[in-house]
Amino acid sequence: MEHFYSIEKSVQILISLLKQHNIRKIVASPGTTNLSFVASAMQDPWFEIYSSVDERSGCYIACGLAFQSKEPVVISCTGATASRNYMPGLTEAFYSKLPILAITATQGNNKIGHLVAQVLDRTQIQNDVAVLSESITASINEEEEWSNNVKINRALLALRHHGGGPVHLDFQTIYPRDYSVKECPETRAIFRTSPIDPVSNPGNFFPEIEKSERIAIFLGRHNDFSIEACEAIDRFCAKYNAVVFCDHTSGYKGKYRVLLPLITTQSLISFEINKVDLLIHVGEISGAYMTVLPKKVWRVSPDGELRDCFRKLTRVFEMESEVFFKHYAPADEPDADESSYLEECNATLAAIREKIDSSQIPFSNIWIASQTAHRIPENSVVHLGILNTLRAWNMFEMPESVSSTSNTGGFGIDGILSTLVGASLADKEKLFFAILGDLAFFYDMNVAGNRHVGNNIRILFINNGKGTEFRNYNHLGALFGEEADNYIAAAGHFGNKSHDLVRHYAEDLGFEYLTADNKEEYLNNIDRFLSPLTPDSYPILFEIFTNSEDESNALKMVNETCHSAKGMVSQTVKGVLGKKGTQFVKSILGK
Repeated sequence: MEHFYSIEKSVQILISLLKQHNIRKIVASPGTTNLSFVASAMQDPWFEIYSSVDERSGCYIACGLAFQSKEPVVISCTGATASRNYMPGLTEAFYSKLPILAITATQGNNKIGHLVAQVLDRTQIQNDVAVLSESITASINEEEEWSNNVKINRALLALRHHGGGPVHLDFQTIYPRDYSVKECPETRAIFRTSPIDPVSNPGNFFPEIEKSERIAIFLGRHNDFSIEACEAIDRFCAKYNAVVFCDHTSGYKGKYRVLLPLITTQSLISFEINKVDLLIHVGEISGAYMTVLPKKVWRVSPDGELRDCFRKLTRVFEMESEVFFKHYAPADEPDADESSYLEECNATLAAIREKIDSSQIPFSNIWIASQTAHRIPENSVVHLGILNTLRAWNMFEMPESVSSTSNTGGFGIDGILSTLVGASLADKEKLFFAILGDLAFFYDMNVAGNRHVGNNIRILFINNGKGTEFRNYNHLGALFGEEADNYIAAAGHFGNKSHDLVRHYAEDLGFEYLTADNKEEYLNNIDRFLSPLTPDSYPILFEIFTNSEDESNALKMVNETCHSAKGMVSQTVKGVLGKKGTQFVKSILGK
């Protein structure tokens, strides 16, 4: 009977990636749990395999082979004490920075501690035997397959990264007897481009970008871009007909900016704008509700880590984004054409915004954002609460000079006001705004009594008496109706929307207090809330009382703005951009 590759998907992924990363040398030791890998590699003439009965000796053989050949070397052994015998050689490899990939085998971590023969705990290893250690499951479903693909790619890249060193992979096996797979399926290889990687790294180059590709940049939370960095992004977009998908936390205010959330939250119509061939991913965790569907993703970050947010990552550029964009669009190149993609996006946004009737939107965070975002004073800083607030305010533009941020790193409600206070101390001549809901406010309200609170603080506090996010029509909590109030949405705390509690607290602490229960009262007070900073100013707290039903209805109304594809977009585009704008209609609607 002919034998080929094992049916274990994790082994197939490993074999495929070893070949794509140009790793062919293997030192194998006998055993049963590592049989799937060794037997599969045996069937492939691409690999160069050596045998060693003694694992201690086998690891040192690999050290010598790696040192002399200047190539990574794989070592593989079974479970139990065999893996322990790798430790002296791996210690040598660690301090000598030799690229040794140690593949140990296991019956599964769930068996650890249950008196099963040859099951040892390798979930934690010594600090100086590997630069990275990963556990690889049997890839029994798509989620595990994706996770294993990223882990193995990360491991293979770590062999040469920052000087290199040994890496450990602990492979689970199900002891298959089937070796009938004639070809390893194509699996995604991820490469890294880095100025400090050795020349031997097969992936260390800048790949070409096809101008025919639809290209977009996705910006997560990021510090404000310098003028030079912003210009580099704009040159790139002009050259490659690209756009920048972002939200208020992106730090980017260039001409190719597209606030995508309003488009991708439309639930009754599908657009083509968010479908791209290449997505350039920059920045950290995004709180924006925007769906992007890329065919492949390039991650640009100084940390050089594999961040596979879109599950389409193929390359990591370990560098500042400015370096990346300047490479692909140097400043000395002639000016490129304008972006038709940008025009398409702007036309779609204009069509949607034209359709939104703010007078019909209930009194809610969304309505408040629609009335206020564009009026935020120039050069101010806005701190947005997560979830409901961030979603609402990302639908509307703020002035270009306004800087915005949100605590999306940990993505919790705790500490929003404290972060605002800390930021306000760095520039006491600038207004700092916080916009947040009641659970977030009461969680962090103690900071309002801090003696360092200055007169440059403005707090827009939307009090709906619960975690309204969990009562929105499209949230899982909505399944439970009003029952969700008790324990899911945490309603009824903090005075149950008391009109006196926060007033007294704020005024006693030296805040000017404003309040509103409806649209008219809000509009009567908003000018005062947004008034310029003067030496006589007090910090201001503006408490607005809404209800969760209105919040949910407002979200549903905006999400269903595009209720019909027929005529809605085409007419609006024509009115906004003229005859030229109608050229985009078919592509906007995916027709």
